[in-house]
Amino acid sequence: MKKIDYKWFALALLWVAFFLQQGTRQVYGPLLGSIQGAVGATDVQLGLVSTVFTLVYGITIPFAGFAADLFSRKWMVVIGVAIFSAGILTSGFVTCIGALVVTYGFINGFGQPFYYPSSTSLISQLHADSKATALSLLQLGMYGGVIGCSWLAGWFAGLGTEGWRLPFKVLGALGLCWAAVLAFTLRNTGTSRSRATENTGGAQLGAADAADARERVPPVTIGGALKAMFSKPAAVLIALALGMEVYVDVGFKTWMPNYLSETFHVSKASAGLNAVLWHYLGAALGIVIGSRVGDRFVKRCPTIRFWVIGGGLLLGAPFIFLMSQATTYLTCCIAMFLFGVFRGAYDSNNFAAFFDVVEPRYHASAAGFNLMIAFLFGCFSPTVLGWTKAHYSMATGLASLAVAYLVGVALLTVGGRVFSRSHRNGCPLQ
Repeated sequence: MKKIDYKWFALALLWVAFFLQQGTRQVYGPLLGSIQGAVGATDVQLGLVSTVFTLVYGITIPFAGFAADLFSRKWMVVIGVAIFSAGILTSGFVTCIGALVVTYGFINGFGQPFYYPSSTSLISQLHADSKATALSLLQLGMYGGVIGCSWLAGWFAGLGTEGWRLPFKVLGALGLCWAAVLAFTLRNTGTSRSRATENTGGAQLGAADAADARERVPPVTIGGALKAMFSKPAAVLIALALGMEVYVDVGFKTWMPNYLSETFHVSKASAGLNAVLWHYLGAALGIVIGSRVGDRFVKRCPTIRFWVIGGGLLLGAPFIFLMSQATTYLTCCIAMFLFGVFRGAYDSNNFAAFFDVVEPRYHASAAGFNLMIAFLFGCFSPTVLGWTKAHYSMATGLASLAVAYLVGVALLTVGGRVFSRSHRNGCPLQ
């Protein structure tokens, strides 16, 4: 297979894996009511399952990113898909909320981090000149997984008292099968030294010179990974802003299906679908526009990615508030769509901006630390919203998510200024 063809083939393989990864995350929200009735749990306990998943994800992901840079990005993807699929599959057989914490929270939460840093850094490596476009296409896999699996979960939940188990079983089995496909079709990207040589021009050297270049490249270390991330103020600010976005995203996806069902009295299947359908249709539009703007103007304006992602959060915040205060189902869906458009603009350039800042051979490790910061903060959202629902209302909890977006805007504004100043001083990696 020609190199130009393989980079898109690899993207397609990783797209399906991302569809399954994000889809398995989303099945939990539409099933909350059914799970609560089947195993007996309070609103706070239901939120705790999602919080444990997010917390385990956040703790595990820096180690998963470092392992991808140190060993093989291909095998980290394969291992991750296999583990989280096993966790999802076993979630379909639990009989109590404690067991769901173990299968969905711990096993699923431990497996999922091995996928994302490896896949995004691999795509960034293969698509040097089309980074934002390729990463945006990958992101569409997330949108498709969330929409499709939300509908699937809601539909199965309506089949009866045991219907909620079927999405876990079906998606878990599909994920295990896809892990096998990836193992046989995805290429091994080699060691961190060989990747570093490629990223520094080694592919254009003769065989002897390339070998010498690999010897001169120091091995990937934890200290080097930490420095690659935390010595770059712009990278840290991007990570903190992502924490604001993850806080909103996790809380929204966990509780929005339940909110629609209880507030507007729609079926579980309809609530599960519409809680994400309009939002991610809008996001798909936003990501297409945002990725083209980022890739087209980044050479003329190096900070364009910061302004795209910051603008996405700024313009999305009002529609989060409108979504939570809507008095009609139609108004709520329109607000979710517009919230999605600007969330898509944020997604389109978030990791592209991050990879512009960080040294290429540490992309997976730094992405792991980035996501660790984001998910350790975002893990509190489902439980906080569950507590808010019990003591005030879910509308109040959802409205509060807009504040997190505005904090993210402030962080990215500072990050853009830091990055701009570094370019004026002739140092692009800041």
